[in-house]
Amino acid sequence: MSAFPCLPSSSSSSASSSRAEVVAALRAAGCVFAEEEAELLLAGARTPDELAALVGRRVAGLPLEQVLGWAEFHGLRIAVEPGVFVPRRRTEFLVDRAVAQAPDASVVVDLCCGSGAVGAALAVVLGPLELHAADIDPAAVRCARRNLTPVNGTVHTGDLFTALPGELRGRVDVLAANVPYVPTREVGLLPSEARDHESLVALDGGADGLDVLRRVATEAPAWLAPGGCLLAEASERQAPEALAVFVRAGLTARLEVSEDLCANVVVGTRG
Repeated sequence: MSAFPCLPSSSSSSASSSRAEVVAALRAAGCVFAEEEAELLLAGARTPDELAALVGRRVAGLPLEQVLGWAEFHGLRIAVEPGVFVPRRRTEFLVDRAVAQAPDASVVVDLCCGSGAVGAALAVVLGPLELHAADIDPAAVRCARRNLTPVNGTVHTGDLFTALPGELRGRVDVLAANVPYVPTREVGLLPSEARDHESLVALDGGADGLDVLRRVATEAPAWLAPGGCLLAEASERQAPEALAVFVRAGLTARLEVSEDLCANVVVGTRG
């Protein structure tokens, strides 16, 4: 019998019937984009039983990307694993701003890298470069290595800059730091897909959400090359203080905003 009772078993009916039942199951579970998700799940399943397992995991609340094993990001398929932060589409704006700011970058660091999505996208767009990434979460490091090894990236385990080789000091052209910036008291308000299935260390940014950003900005000038840039996301509400954090660290700072993606990226340049 199928693991999910409303789906057809391995001896069942047509593909159209399967699709309709998958959509119905996803809708009943509250999936807003049930039709689109159904297409992805159908494409990812090799057998009806495997489809039933995938739908069962999604209906149970697992993020779609973790069910599929990949997330689409900046035109790439980024491997994701259970418990690892799923790259958000709005973070594509950070990648675009980094490319615009430093189109000739040769040394890039993806700090708080999670799955390594930002580093992978920058490597593809900017071409051959020296790429390093770091995260404190061993699961994220393992996942990032899957995504960054094909683009010759090196992934390190540790807390922010302590994870990086000292030889990078003063050489980094682009420091992309997609740090956690959700205020502690608001973590519980996140969608269950995030708060229940992603690492807390990838979400919780402290009392006002900017604790990790302050640490990164304070140390960043020592790691940036002359003219190198630090880029980080913040919420619209946090943006003024995030800018001030960059300025206090000695960086020339500005805010870049994408209304389409609801993205706010602070860009700080070492003079």
